[in-house]
Amino acid sequence: MTQVLAGKVAVITGGTSGIGLAIAQRYAAEGARVFVTGRRQHALDDAVATIGGDATGVLADASKADDVAALFDVVREKAGRIDVLVANAGGGSFAPLGAITEEQYHDTFDSNVKGTLLTVQGSLPLLADGASVVLMSSSSATMGGAAFSIYAASKAAIRNFARSWALDLKERGIRVNALAPGPTRTPGLVGLVPEDQQQGLLDTFASELPSGRVAAASEIAAAALFLASPDSSFVNGSELAADGGHAQV
Repeated sequence: MTQVLAGKVAVITGGTSGIGLAIAQRYAAEGARVFVTGRRQHALDDAVATIGGDATGVLADASKADDVAALFDVVREKAGRIDVLVANAGGGSFAPLGAITEEQYHDTFDSNVKGTLLTVQGSLPLLADGASVVLMSSSSATMGGAAFSIYAASKAAIRNFARSWALDLKERGIRVNALAPGPTRTPGLVGLVPEDQQQGLLDTFASELPSGRVAAASEIAAAALFLASPDSSFVNGSELAADGGHAQV
């Protein structure tokens, strides 16, 4: 490892599994002091042990303002600033038009859109000038998807957050970018369907990708590292696709 984040303070929401955990592991390996959130204490404890290095877990639901405020109280007390913020917490579920419920809509938009807003806005007093903010979008944001319209719409909102917030924060030199993974082998993805259908889901996604396979979470973490590092110093307001070509061809 290059220790490209040595001395940096990074906060990753939704860091107990999948892409969030992989990002936290990579950032810690590159020298960052890492704070991760999760909604279940046992999963949070396991994640901190897995991440190693200087990692702190904070029990928090990113869609709840009080939890977000408590998160940043911990960061303020222990670190005093944030150099890299990854608003990763979120999720979704399948439902075709005609079967979409208010509950599903609110669950998805509260987690993905409201949670991202609360996280980034709540971080502003702690974000160092010149900090990097990474918002988790998806290849679904620019593609149609049967039974996945609510999730896709929520991720399209994230893409515009990056455009707008890059302008809002330009005077402080804070970069805001969206990272758009394609299908990635994570508990969140395979958990969308019953266990006996999970491999079939992955195979279907793989058949749709020019790469011929789904991503490993570590590959998305590598893209998140680029956006956090000085190597992306002139990348701002953009969307970085790490999708195996899913939304590109």
